[in-house]
Amino acid sequence: MSIVIALIIFSLIIIIHELGHFLLAKANGITVLEFSLGMGPRLLSHQKEGGTRYSLKLLPFGGSCMMLGEDGEDEGEEGSFQSKSVGARISVVAAGPVFNFILAFVLSIFIVGAIGYDPPVILGVTEGYPAEEAGLQEGDLITKMNGKTIRLYRQFYNYTYFHTGKTITFEYVRDGETYTTTVTPMLTENGYKFGISGSTNYRYRTGPLKTLYYSAYEVYYWIDTTLQSLNLLIHGGVSLDDMSGPVGVVSTISETYEESRSDGAYYVWLNMLNIAILLTANLGVMNLLPIPALDGGRLVFLILEAVRRKRVSPELEARVHFVGLMLLMVLMVVVMFNDVLKIVA
Repeated sequence: MSIVIALIIFSLIIIIHELGHFLLAKANGITVLEFSLGMGPRLLSHQKEGGTRYSLKLLPFGGSCMMLGEDGEDEGEEGSFQSKSVGARISVVAAGPVFNFILAFVLSIFIVGAIGYDPPVILGVTEGYPAEEAGLQEGDLITKMNGKTIRLYRQFYNYTYFHTGKTITFEYVRDGETYTTTVTPMLTENGYKFGISGSTNYRYRTGPLKTLYYSAYEVYYWIDTTLQSLNLLIHGGVSLDDMSGPVGVVSTISETYEESRSDGAYYVWLNMLNIAILLTANLGVMNLLPIPALDGGRLVFLILEAVRRKRVSPELEARVHFVGLMLLMVLMVVVMFNDVLKIVA
Protein backbone atom coordinates (compact mmCIF):
# COMPACT_ATOMS: atom_id res chain seq x y z
CA MET A 1 0.00 0.00 0.00
CA SER A 2 2.83 2.41 0.85
CA ILE A 3 4.29 1.91 -2.65
CA VAL A 4 0.93 2.87 -4.19
CA ILE A 5 0.75 5.98 -1.98
CA ALA A 6 4.31 6.94 -2.97
CA LEU A 7 3.43 6.62 -6.67
CA ILE A 8 0.30 8.73 -6.18
CA ILE A 9 2.33 11.46 -4.42
CA PHE A 10 5.08 11.43 -7.06
CA SER A 11 2.52 11.44 -9.89
CA LEU A 12 0.57 14.36 -8.39
CA ILE A 13 3.70 16.47 -7.94
CA ILE A 14 5.00 15.75 -11.45
CA ILE A 15 1.62 16.31 -13.13
CA ILE A 16 1.22 19.69 -11.43
CA HIS A 17 4.77 20.70 -12.38
CA GLU A 18 4.31 19.77 -16.02
CA LEU A 19 0.81 21.25 -16.01
CA GLY A 20 2.39 24.61 -15.21
CA HIS A 21 4.57 24.38 -18.32
CA PHE A 22 1.60 23.09 -20.35
CA LEU A 23 -0.89 25.80 -19.39
CA LEU A 24 1.54 28.69 -19.88
CA ALA A 25 2.68 27.20 -23.21
CA LYS A 26 -0.93 27.02 -24.40
CA ALA A 27 -1.62 30.54 -23.09
CA ASN A 28 1.32 31.85 -25.14
CA GLY A 29 0.31 30.04 -28.32
CA ILE A 30 3.09 27.44 -28.18
CA THR A 31 2.38 24.05 -29.74
CA VAL A 32 2.67 21.24 -27.17
CA LEU A 33 3.63 18.03 -28.94
CA GLU A 34 3.29 15.67 -25.97
CA PHE A 35 2.23 15.85 -22.33
CA SER A 36 3.34 12.73 -20.50
CA LEU A 37 3.52 11.19 -17.04
CA GLY A 38 6.43 8.84 -16.49
CA MET A 39 9.43 7.99 -18.61
CA GLY A 40 10.37 5.29 -21.14
CA PRO A 41 8.01 3.42 -23.50
CA ARG A 42 4.38 4.53 -23.74
CA LEU A 43 1.79 2.37 -22.00
CA LEU A 44 -1.24 4.47 -22.96
CA SER A 45 -1.52 7.32 -25.42
CA HIS A 46 -4.25 9.53 -26.83
CA GLN A 47 -4.05 12.21 -29.51
CA LYS A 48 -6.61 14.09 -31.53
CA GLU A 49 -5.56 14.86 -35.10
CA GLY A 50 -3.10 17.73 -35.06
CA GLY A 51 -3.36 18.09 -31.28
CA THR A 52 -1.27 17.28 -28.22
CA ARG A 53 -0.44 13.64 -27.50
CA TYR A 54 -1.25 12.66 -23.88
CA SER A 55 0.80 9.68 -22.66
CA LEU A 56 1.29 7.43 -19.67
CA LYS A 57 4.75 5.84 -19.73
CA LEU A 58 6.28 2.75 -18.17
CA LEU A 59 8.65 4.18 -15.55
CA PRO A 60 6.63 5.95 -12.81
CA PHE A 61 9.18 8.72 -12.23
CA GLY A 62 9.40 11.97 -14.14
CA GLY A 63 7.24 13.44 -16.84
CA SER A 64 7.45 15.90 -19.69
CA CYS A 65 5.77 18.67 -21.61
CA MET A 66 7.38 18.55 -25.05
CA MET A 67 6.97 21.78 -27.01
CA LEU A 68 7.62 22.48 -30.66
CA GLY A 69 11.07 24.02 -31.15
CA GLU A 70 12.04 23.70 -27.48
CA ASP A 71 15.42 22.23 -28.46
CA GLY A 72 16.26 25.18 -30.70
CA GLU A 73 14.92 23.77 -33.95
CA ASP A 74 11.91 25.03 -35.91
CA GLU A 75 12.59 28.59 -34.68
CA GLY A 76 10.62 30.29 -37.42
CA GLU A 77 7.66 27.90 -37.40
CA GLU A 78 4.37 29.22 -36.07
CA GLY A 79 3.71 27.87 -32.57
CA SER A 80 7.41 27.17 -31.95
CA PHE A 81 8.80 27.82 -28.46
CA GLN A 82 11.72 29.79 -29.88
CA SER A 83 9.43 32.00 -31.99
CA LYS A 84 7.90 33.57 -28.88
CA SER A 85 9.17 36.59 -26.95
CA VAL A 86 11.77 36.03 -24.26
CA GLY A 87 9.23 37.10 -21.64
CA ALA A 88 6.75 34.46 -22.82
CA ARG A 89 9.45 31.78 -22.75
CA ILE A 90 10.54 32.78 -19.24
CA SER A 91 6.93 32.48 -18.03
CA VAL A 92 6.61 28.99 -19.54
CA VAL A 93 9.86 27.71 -18.01
CA ALA A 94 9.20 29.27 -14.59
CA ALA A 95 5.62 28.00 -14.47
CA GLY A 96 6.60 24.44 -13.49
CA PRO A 97 8.32 25.36 -10.19
CA VAL A 98 5.71 28.06 -9.48
CA PHE A 99 2.93 25.47 -9.82
CA ASN A 100 4.84 23.26 -7.35
CA PHE A 101 4.70 26.10 -4.82
CA ILE A 102 0.99 26.61 -5.54
CA LEU A 103 0.38 22.90 -4.92
CA ALA A 104 2.32 23.13 -1.64
CA PHE A 105 0.11 26.08 -0.60
CA VAL A 106 -3.14 24.27 -1.45
CA LEU A 107 -2.08 21.14 0.46
CA SER A 108 -0.96 23.29 3.39
CA ILE A 109 -4.48 24.73 3.66
CA PHE A 110 -5.74 21.21 4.41
CA ILE A 111 -3.08 20.66 7.10
CA VAL A 112 -3.34 24.06 8.81
CA GLY A 113 -7.13 24.07 8.51
CA ALA A 114 -7.38 20.60 10.06
CA ILE A 115 -4.86 20.73 12.91
CA GLY A 116 -3.53 24.29 12.98
CA TYR A 117 0.08 25.47 13.06
CA ASP A 118 2.85 24.85 15.61
CA PRO A 119 3.59 28.14 17.42
CA PRO A 120 7.14 28.57 18.77
CA VAL A 121 6.01 28.41 22.39
CA ILE A 122 8.47 27.26 25.06
CA LEU A 123 6.82 24.33 26.86
CA GLY A 124 9.65 23.77 29.30
CA VAL A 125 13.05 25.10 30.42
CA THR A 126 15.62 22.69 31.88
CA GLU A 127 17.03 23.69 35.24
CA GLY A 128 20.69 24.69 35.16
CA TYR A 129 20.82 25.13 31.39
CA PRO A 130 21.64 28.40 29.54
CA ALA A 131 18.00 29.20 28.66
CA GLU A 132 17.02 29.29 32.34
CA GLU A 133 20.05 31.42 33.24
CA ALA A 134 19.12 33.84 30.42
CA GLY A 135 15.64 34.28 31.89
CA LEU A 136 13.53 32.30 29.43
CA GLN A 137 10.44 30.66 30.93
CA GLU A 138 7.73 28.18 30.08
CA GLY A 139 5.01 29.89 28.04
CA ASP A 140 7.29 32.42 26.34
CA LEU A 141 6.60 32.87 22.62
CA ILE A 142 9.78 33.12 20.53
CA THR A 143 9.41 35.73 17.77
CA LYS A 144 12.98 36.20 16.50
CA MET A 145 16.36 34.44 16.59
CA ASN A 146 19.33 36.63 15.64
CA GLY A 147 16.88 38.93 13.88
CA LYS A 148 15.24 36.16 11.84
CA THR A 149 11.46 36.07 12.26
CA ILE A 150 10.16 32.85 13.81
CA ARG A 151 6.54 31.80 13.33
CA LEU A 152 6.72 28.01 13.79
CA TYR A 153 8.32 25.80 16.44
CA ARG A 154 9.99 23.85 13.63
CA GLN A 155 11.84 27.04 12.69
CA PHE A 156 13.30 27.25 16.19
CA TYR A 157 14.44 23.64 15.96
CA ASN A 158 15.91 24.10 12.47
CA TYR A 159 17.67 27.34 13.35
CA THR A 160 19.49 25.71 16.25
CA TYR A 161 20.42 22.79 13.97
CA PHE A 162 21.74 24.97 11.13
CA HIS A 163 23.64 27.17 13.64
CA THR A 164 24.94 24.46 15.97
CA GLY A 165 27.00 25.81 18.86
CA LYS A 166 26.35 29.46 17.97
CA THR A 167 25.24 32.14 20.43
CA ILE A 168 21.69 33.26 19.64
CA THR A 169 19.84 36.43 20.56
CA PHE A 170 16.20 35.57 21.27
CA GLU A 171 13.33 38.01 21.00
CA TYR A 172 10.27 36.69 22.80
CA VAL A 173 6.86 37.75 24.07
CA ARG A 174 5.65 37.23 27.65
CA ASP A 175 2.31 38.58 28.89
CA GLY A 176 2.08 40.89 25.88
CA GLU A 177 5.52 42.44 26.46
CA THR A 178 8.52 41.91 24.17
CA TYR A 179 11.91 41.00 25.66
CA THR A 180 15.36 40.19 24.31
CA THR A 181 18.03 37.89 25.72
CA THR A 182 21.24 36.28 24.44
CA VAL A 183 21.90 32.58 25.01
CA THR A 184 25.04 30.52 24.39
CA PRO A 185 24.30 26.77 24.17
CA MET A 186 25.92 24.27 26.52
CA LEU A 187 27.97 21.39 25.12
CA THR A 188 26.59 18.10 26.48
CA GLU A 189 27.00 14.42 25.64
CA ASN A 190 24.12 14.85 23.19
CA GLY A 191 25.54 17.96 21.50
CA TYR A 192 24.91 21.65 22.08
CA LYS A 193 21.78 22.35 24.13
CA PHE A 194 19.90 25.49 25.18
CA GLY A 195 17.67 23.67 27.64
CA ILE A 196 14.48 24.64 25.79
CA SER A 197 11.75 22.13 25.09
CA GLY A 198 8.71 22.44 22.86
CA SER A 199 6.76 20.31 20.41
CA THR A 200 5.57 20.36 16.82
CA ASN A 201 2.51 18.49 18.12
CA TYR A 202 1.48 21.54 20.16
CA ARG A 203 -0.89 23.08 17.63
CA TYR A 204 -3.04 26.18 17.50
CA ARG A 205 -6.06 26.39 15.20
CA THR A 206 -7.05 29.76 13.83
CA GLY A 207 -9.63 31.47 11.60
CA PRO A 208 -9.90 31.34 7.79
CA LEU A 209 -7.67 34.35 6.99
CA LYS A 210 -4.88 33.28 9.35
CA THR A 211 -5.22 29.74 8.02
CA LEU A 212 -4.37 31.10 4.57
CA TYR A 213 -1.52 33.16 6.05
CA TYR A 214 0.03 30.22 7.87
CA SER A 215 -0.49 27.99 4.84
CA ALA A 216 1.59 30.44 2.79
CA TYR A 217 4.10 30.58 5.64
CA GLU A 218 4.27 26.78 5.58
CA VAL A 219 5.43 26.98 1.96
CA TYR A 220 7.99 29.62 2.92
CA TYR A 221 9.21 27.36 5.74
CA TRP A 222 9.89 24.45 3.39
CA ILE A 223 11.55 26.68 0.77
CA ASP A 224 13.77 28.22 3.45
CA THR A 225 14.59 24.80 4.94
CA THR A 226 15.58 23.46 1.51
CA LEU A 227 17.86 26.45 0.87
CA GLN A 228 19.42 26.17 4.35
CA SER A 229 20.04 22.46 3.77
CA LEU A 230 21.71 23.19 0.42
CA ASN A 231 23.88 25.81 2.10
CA LEU A 232 24.88 23.23 4.72
CA LEU A 233 25.70 20.72 1.96
CA ILE A 234 27.85 23.24 0.08
CA HIS A 235 29.80 24.10 3.25
CA GLY A 236 30.33 20.45 4.21
CA GLY A 237 27.82 20.33 7.05
CA VAL A 238 26.18 17.28 5.46
CA SER A 239 27.37 14.75 2.89
CA LEU A 240 25.86 12.93 -0.08
CA ASP A 241 25.03 10.10 2.33
CA ASP A 242 22.51 12.44 3.98
CA MET A 243 20.71 13.02 0.66
CA SER A 244 17.77 10.92 -0.52
CA GLY A 245 16.51 10.13 -4.00
CA PRO A 246 13.28 8.40 -5.08
CA VAL A 247 14.24 5.13 -3.34
CA GLY A 248 14.96 6.91 -0.06
CA VAL A 249 11.75 8.94 -0.31
CA VAL A 250 9.69 5.80 -0.94
CA SER A 251 11.35 4.21 2.11
CA THR A 252 10.48 7.26 4.23
CA ILE A 253 6.88 7.23 3.00
CA SER A 254 6.65 3.53 3.82
CA GLU A 255 8.01 4.03 7.34
CA THR A 256 5.70 6.99 7.99
CA TYR A 257 2.71 5.05 6.67
CA GLU A 258 3.42 2.07 8.93
CA GLU A 259 3.93 4.31 11.97
CA SER A 260 0.69 6.22 11.27
CA ARG A 261 -1.55 3.22 10.63
CA SER A 262 -2.16 2.59 14.32
CA ASP A 263 -3.43 6.18 14.72
CA GLY A 264 -6.03 5.73 11.97
CA ALA A 265 -6.61 6.72 8.36
CA TYR A 266 -7.02 10.42 9.25
CA TYR A 267 -3.46 10.71 10.55
CA VAL A 268 -2.10 8.65 7.67
CA TRP A 269 -3.75 11.17 5.35
CA LEU A 270 -2.28 14.16 7.22
CA ASN A 271 1.23 12.68 7.29
CA MET A 272 1.13 11.87 3.59
CA LEU A 273 -0.04 15.42 2.86
CA ASN A 274 2.88 16.75 4.90
CA ILE A 275 5.36 14.64 2.91
CA ALA A 276 3.76 15.82 -0.35
CA ILE A 277 4.17 19.46 0.74
CA LEU A 278 7.85 18.86 1.56
CA LEU A 279 8.50 17.13 -1.78
CA THR A 280 6.66 19.57 -4.03
CA ALA A 281 8.27 22.62 -2.37
CA ASN A 282 11.65 20.90 -2.58
CA LEU A 283 11.14 20.13 -6.28
CA GLY A 284 10.18 23.73 -6.93
CA VAL A 285 13.35 25.03 -5.28
CA MET A 286 15.65 22.48 -6.90
CA ASN A 287 14.25 23.20 -10.36
CA LEU A 288 14.91 26.91 -9.95
CA LEU A 289 18.58 26.41 -9.13
CA PRO A 290 20.84 27.70 -11.95
CA ILE A 291 21.88 24.17 -12.91
CA PRO A 292 22.07 23.20 -16.61
CA ALA A 293 19.24 20.92 -17.81
CA LEU A 294 16.93 22.11 -15.01
CA ASP A 295 14.37 24.91 -15.36
CA GLY A 296 16.70 27.24 -13.45
CA GLY A 297 19.51 26.58 -15.92
CA ARG A 298 17.21 27.36 -18.84
CA LEU A 299 16.09 30.55 -17.10
CA VAL A 300 19.72 31.68 -16.86
CA PHE A 301 20.07 31.52 -20.64
CA LEU A 302 16.74 33.29 -21.13
CA ILE A 303 17.67 36.08 -18.70
CA LEU A 304 21.01 36.46 -20.49
CA GLU A 305 19.10 36.76 -23.75
CA ALA A 306 16.82 39.42 -22.24
CA VAL A 307 19.81 41.43 -20.97
CA ARG A 308 21.93 41.07 -24.14
CA ARG A 309 18.92 41.35 -26.48
CA LYS A 310 20.51 38.51 -28.37
CA ARG A 311 20.14 34.79 -27.97
CA VAL A 312 23.06 32.70 -26.72
CA SER A 313 24.28 30.27 -29.37
CA PRO A 314 21.77 27.36 -29.50
CA GLU A 315 24.64 24.91 -29.99
CA LEU A 316 26.45 26.19 -26.88
CA GLU A 317 23.26 26.10 -24.81
CA ALA A 318 22.52 22.56 -25.98
CA ARG A 319 26.02 21.39 -25.04
CA VAL A 320 25.81 23.00 -21.60
CA HIS A 321 22.44 21.39 -20.89
CA PHE A 322 23.69 18.01 -22.13
CA VAL A 323 26.71 18.10 -19.80
CA GLY A 324 24.45 19.19 -16.94
CA LEU A 325 22.04 16.35 -17.65
CA MET A 326 24.84 13.79 -17.65
CA LEU A 327 26.18 15.08 -14.33
CA LEU A 328 22.67 15.01 -12.84
CA MET A 329 22.24 11.41 -14.00
CA VAL A 330 25.52 10.44 -12.31
CA LEU A 331 24.40 12.19 -9.11
CA MET A 332 21.05 10.39 -9.22
CA VAL A 333 22.78 7.02 -9.60
CA VAL A 334 25.09 7.77 -6.64
CA VAL A 335 22.21 8.91 -4.43
CA MET A 336 20.07 5.93 -5.44
CA PHE A 337 22.96 3.55 -4.69
CA ASN A 338 23.35 5.13 -1.24
CA ASP A 339 19.59 4.80 -0.65
CA VAL A 340 19.69 1.09 -1.46
CA LEU A 341 22.70 0.58 0.84
CA LYS A 342 20.84 2.28 3.71
CA ILE A 343 17.84 0.00 3.22
CA VAL A 344 19.80 -3.28 3.05
CA ALA A 345 22.30 -2.33 5.75
